Amino acid sequence: MENRGQKRMEDVEELPADKRACNSQDSRTSTSSSDSSAQSQSQEAAAAAANGASSGQENSDADMDTSSSDSPSSSEGEQEQEQDREEDSDYGTCDSDDDHDDEEDPRHQELQDIQYGRSSEDQQKLSSLVSRLSEEVDPSLQLIGLTELCEVLSFCTEDSFSPRVMADTLSRVLVKLANHESNADIMLLAIRAITYLSDVYPPSVAFLVKHETLPALCQRLLTIEYLDVAEQCLQALEKISKDNPVACLNAGAIKAVLSYIDFFSTSLQRVAVSTVVNICRELSSESPSPIMDAVPILCNLLQYEDRQLVESVAICLTKIADQVSQSPEMLDQLCSHQLIHQSIHLLNLNGRTTLSQPVYNGLIRLLRKLSSGSTLAFRTLYELNIGYRLKEIISTYDISHSVSSTHPNNTCSNQVHEVLKLVIELLPSSLVEDNQLALEKESFLVNQPDLLQQFGADMLPVLIQVLKSGANAYVSYGCLSAIHKLTCLSKSADFIDLLKTANILSVLAGILSRKDHHVVVVALQIAEVLLEKYRDAFLNSFIREGVFFAIEALFKTDRGQQNPVSADVSQKPVSKENVKCSLCQIFERSSSSSSQTCKIEKDSVYILATRIKERFFGPEVFDSQKGLTDVLQNLKHVSSALNDLMNVPVDARALHTEKFFSIWNQIIERLNGKESVSTFEFTESGVVKALANYLSNGLHQRNFSKGDPECDSLPFVGNRFEVFTRLLWSDGEATSSVLIKKLQNSLSSLENYPTVLSQFLKQRNSFATVPNGRSTSYPILRVRFVRAEGETCLRDYSQDLVTVDPLCYLDAVDQYMWPKVHLKPLDSVEAKDQAMECQSSQLQSTSISCQGEGSSHMEIDIPNASQGSQEEDQEQLTDSGEENTSEENNTSSSEEEDALAEEDPLPRLLFRLEGIELDRSLTVYQAILLHKLKSGSETTNDSKLSGTHTITYERAPQLAESHENQILLGSIMNNDEYHSFLSYLFAHTLGLRYMGTNPPAYDILFLLKSLEAMNRYLFHLICHERINAFGEGRLETLDDLRVEVRPVPYTEFVSSKFTEKLEQQLRDSFALSTCGLPPWFNDLMGSCPFLFSFEVKSKYFRLAAFGSQKVHHHPQHLSSSSGHGEGRPATGSLPRKKFLACRQNILESAAKMMELHGSQKVVIEVEYSEEVGTGLGPTLEFYTLVSRAFQDPDLGMWRSDRSSFAGKPREGSGSLVAPSGLFPRPWSDTSTAFPDVLQKFVLLGTVVAKALHDGRVLDIPFSKAFYKLVLGQELSSFDIHFIDPELCKTLVELQALARRKKVFSESQSDARAAAKCDLSFRGTKIEDLCLEFTLPGYTDYVLAPHSANDMVNLDNLEEYIKAIVNATVCNGIQKQVEAFRSGFDKIFPIEHLEIFNEEELETLLCGERDLFNMNEVLDHVKFDHGYTSSSPPVQNLLEILQEFDKEQQRAFLQFVTGCPRLPPGGLASLNPKLTIVRKHGSDSSETDLPSVMTCANYLKLPPYSSKENMKEKLIYAITEGQGSFHLS
Repeated sequence: MENRGQKRMEDVEELPADKRACNSQDSRTSTSSSDSSAQSQSQEAAAAAANGASSGQENSDADMDTSSSDSPSSSEGEQEQEQDREEDSDYGTCDSDDDHDDEEDPRHQELQDIQYGRSSEDQQKLSSLVSRLSEEVDPSLQLIGLTELCEVLSFCTEDSFSPRVMADTLSRVLVKLANHESNADIMLLAIRAITYLSDVYPPSVAFLVKHETLPALCQRLLTIEYLDVAEQCLQALEKISKDNPVACLNAGAIKAVLSYIDFFSTSLQRVAVSTVVNICRELSSESPSPIMDAVPILCNLLQYEDRQLVESVAICLTKIADQVSQSPEMLDQLCSHQLIHQSIHLLNLNGRTTLSQPVYNGLIRLLRKLSSGSTLAFRTLYELNIGYRLKEIISTYDISHSVSSTHPNNTCSNQVHEVLKLVIELLPSSLVEDNQLALEKESFLVNQPDLLQQFGADMLPVLIQVLKSGANAYVSYGCLSAIHKLTCLSKSADFIDLLKTANILSVLAGILSRKDHHVVVVALQIAEVLLEKYRDAFLNSFIREGVFFAIEALFKTDRGQQNPVSADVSQKPVSKENVKCSLCQIFERSSSSSSQTCKIEKDSVYILATRIKERFFGPEVFDSQKGLTDVLQNLKHVSSALNDLMNVPVDARALHTEKFFSIWNQIIERLNGKESVSTFEFTESGVVKALANYLSNGLHQRNFSKGDPECDSLPFVGNRFEVFTRLLWSDGEATSSVLIKKLQNSLSSLENYPTVLSQFLKQRNSFATVPNGRSTSYPILRVRFVRAEGETCLRDYSQDLVTVDPLCYLDAVDQYMWPKVHLKPLDSVEAKDQAMECQSSQLQSTSISCQGEGSSHMEIDIPNASQGSQEEDQEQLTDSGEENTSEENNTSSSEEEDALAEEDPLPRLLFRLEGIELDRSLTVYQAILLHKLKSGSETTNDSKLSGTHTITYERAPQLAESHENQILLGSIMNNDEYHSFLSYLFAHTLGLRYMGTNPPAYDILFLLKSLEAMNRYLFHLICHERINAFGEGRLETLDDLRVEVRPVPYTEFVSSKFTEKLEQQLRDSFALSTCGLPPWFNDLMGSCPFLFSFEVKSKYFRLAAFGSQKVHHHPQHLSSSSGHGEGRPATGSLPRKKFLACRQNILESAAKMMELHGSQKVVIEVEYSEEVGTGLGPTLEFYTLVSRAFQDPDLGMWRSDRSSFAGKPREGSGSLVAPSGLFPRPWSDTSTAFPDVLQKFVLLGTVVAKALHDGRVLDIPFSKAFYKLVLGQELSSFDIHFIDPELCKTLVELQALARRKKVFSESQSDARAAAKCDLSFRGTKIEDLCLEFTLPGYTDYVLAPHSANDMVNLDNLEEYIKAIVNATVCNGIQKQVEAFRSGFDKIFPIEHLEIFNEEELETLLCGERDLFNMNEVLDHVKFDHGYTSSSPPVQNLLEILQEFDKEQQRAFLQFVTGCPRLPPGGLASLNPKLTIVRKHGSDSSETDLPSVMTCANYLKLPPYSSKENMKEKLIYAITEGQGSFHLS
């Protein structure tokens, strides 16, 4: 069997023979030289694979330490590793110090001497060869001389050509020999020498051009006599074009390299097109004709399947279009060659996975250039239905937060900008542009209204969706500009239906509440156009959707206020940094102009709003109650009735149920009525607030603790939610979905939580005095500390400006400031003088440690910093150094203060900004940011944090202990029937500090959280309601207890707007590095994590748990061979450690690995003893093997209910099969095996945490109930449904019987009625069931406090049920869960996982459940080296994979990747991408087996002639090829 673990080697047969010295075997005529060269390369590659494959495999891992679980193999592995390090010492090591000074290393001087000697020797050889070739006329001697020359040139350096005259002479000689017509071998070697010369000594290109090299090379390509000579000419031209593209253009190189491009191999086609790319980079507009002649060939090349070739061609065409963009004739000529058709074909979603993002964006920009200057292009784009393609692209952006992207952070945003620019370009406006071209375009759309209608139908809904999703100001401005143009152009009645369907007015109402004035102005322009053209259709909707109320609110704002995003741009001199900041110019054609100014004039918003009011709305509308529609008035009455219900005694459950049922029916009748309820009417009516207040009995508006009188109402609160759940799901999930959607729309409309983007920042060196006096690689804050007015017990420290590290916490500032402002009792004149001296001294640096990741490297920029900042920093650095010396004289005083600081951890200073106290739990950056944002815009930047901040300080009062956000309901409502539900609902209170700033949004958030909790606990609440109904006699038989309800899909709770906002924030490098996320993100992530998508929560989790370095790249791929060469981790990633594992003792190896490296911040890679494979594949397989080992039933870790067969060993596998997932087996403390089980759970927790840390995928099927325990949630009897459904069903029925007995015993009915009540279990008395007080399925587990001989009867039935529940999900498994969590906490705090739900946590740990979505396979699989997506073997393979059952698909995945499950995100997230190549083996490919390189996810598939043979060989390979990694 061939190797599964070998790293991928490049197929050298496709590489050109560049820089390969010729030998005597090369001296053949015709194509023989080329063939021999390729054969020689193949032989050398084969030798390398045979002799040094181990070294090649370990090449990329030379920087890692190696440890082992068994000592004999360890020493051998270390010796091999040491040898690899010696062979590849230039890589360095991760754990060694790389900061050695080369000048201090004696080897450096020795290397310099050797290099100098070698250069001198090469000079002599070159000089001798030039002389010989100049004088020699014998062809055989010329061949020998050229062969030697190629060998020298392939290894010499630029220093070998110190006299430039040598290069001149050599160039003249080589050009002469290249024109040797009678000997093809001389031509070949001469041109090869020209190639090497151009590469090793670029200045020689000028001499080659001077001596007419280019015409000679071009002639050889235009009249091909010898293919190998032509191939060498291509490589020579590619080298020359890099340094002198203009000469190549003038010599006709473009035509020469493209004329016969189809005759060459793919690798040489790439070389030819690369030559054209080099030439296109230096195009001039004076003579475009040579390049235009190449356009037909280039357009044809766009149809090829080679990605690199197509990308290069696309770059060429983009450059050509840029150059001729001012000539409509030239643009029309480009269009005449099917350029637009080919470009649109490449823009489809399949093409997008093939092209890189920059090239993809370039194609969109190409279409915009063509449409801008050519009416033909404009018409063609409309006729090809470009709107549908752009809709797909924008839609993909809208859900980009749910796709795992490996591209740079801002490429997706740049792509959307390009798409919006194209959309705006496709909507001409003759009133604005005022030129003939715009008139022609507009005339075309007038004559073709169907095309415009189709374009609007495609684009309008998706643009509206982007606006709803919380796009930033730039994207919002572009979307609104496109909608404005579309509204102006469209004249059909169908467009009105489009606008209404998209609910444009609701979006406008939300936009008008934003503080970005550019965006508000465009929204007002849209509103004005709608009222002008469609007043009758939209006037009433303007009132119902609240648009006219939003316009009225604009009059209350200050006139002349400018948008903070662009105000600085319009008021400051324009520079390179801020010219792109203006929203007015970003989507204009002339956005590159340096004379841009803001188009928004002072009072623009006020003037436009006034014009709309005076033209379309009479004063009676604004000054009366006409704005209150019938729906709104009706809902106000309903909310008033709901508020009145709060006055009914809380314990009157029946009365509450009856009245609430009536009120809710009125609400739902309105929501589902013929006349829909608008978002404005829904939020303005007060229904949300009344509903939230009633359901929680007012508890949602406050924190509460044990002893509060409100806690007594918690059982009644639970009952209200139970009743509400029954009403909401009475007709399925349809009603709940309607309410959730209405709440989501209301939240998107009302919320104004800010995002902070620092895209204007760039890296700079700064010096922060506070807290630790050190340089930083990011901007600092300038703060003036001023003593509070009336504060007499502290010194004044306001005379100097202080630089503060934005990452330090206010506690660190407290420690820095206290010794300098604290006044001690002045008992002597000397003490007074000392105090005065201290008061006038400069601020000095201390040794206070800075909390946070202050040393992170960031690409950030700050244009608002003052010009003298660096000088000031240097001065402060000098001052701090001087003052450190004077500080030594006061050591006793500082020691006393340090002692005081240690003894008194409470804050001693209170800091305020503009009179408002700063939150001490935040960094200085976060505290100032939070304060500034309360009055700032929805989207802001660093300008709010530049300049000087004045912070006042005063003595802090004795602070009481702060209240925890976490409410421990366990101590408040013990043994309550609603305990688990209410514990989850009130586990994290919402940020009460936001309740005052935005009460409507706060109420909506709580109601959404309540609905999500009801949806999560739907089975619990409905079951409990059925049990009560049975007990009260409303249900007759036990069969009526069956619950069949379907929860709402979790995705309906996700807010696209909040998700997009967090995505934007996580793309901001400065915010990540400074932990500068606005605090509301943390509040909502803690209290309402369901609002965010799984993908963005995963990024947030990695930021919170591991820091900013692991947010945007998945650490699973640190070992991949894609990027940064041979699998080495990118800069800034974690170091790696190797571990030698033993397959026979996999759990012992895991325990040893966790002991050695578990707590270290390193990524572990595994190799196996007596195997050579290492890297990603073996590591993933290690975690898979460990996962299966933990499922061994002999370990005694997991529940195996033999009575109901909920868990049983898998035949022949030694692992447990649990239909509902693995759940801890109950153990009593007295068992002798229990300590070993606890140790296994500790190890399991550590392995799971380390797998998360390193980004590895596990294959262990935990049950949903176990995930809830991992997340810190409490379980109830109903959670047994997710462990053992049959046991849960029986317990529910027994609970119903116990409830019925309790109800009848407490009622006032006579004994005869009670006797008639059926209290039997399906016709059998409880006593006749012969139940003992032992745990079902575990007869050795006695249910305390009874003995095993006690029998269950009707009187102790409830006690028996509680004992089973306690043993199954509480005390019986409590210590196992605690052991798991303690092992997990060794790696990182398990609390970071609490933002996920159970399904998301399973995906995070174990990857995707669905292995292959065959509709997406072609999008995410790469075919190379002989295969394309249309190759017959590839088609057969895809059909076979689709025919495989789940176990076979798992086996295939493990064979190829090392893991039977895909990572989160599926095939799209697999990195390296799954690659399928043609396997070149023996002559008979029918007998060869497929082989893989798991580190690169690389499948080498022989070209089998039949599908049946391929399936047979593939099944044999994936079943027999497991369990080892060897060389092929």
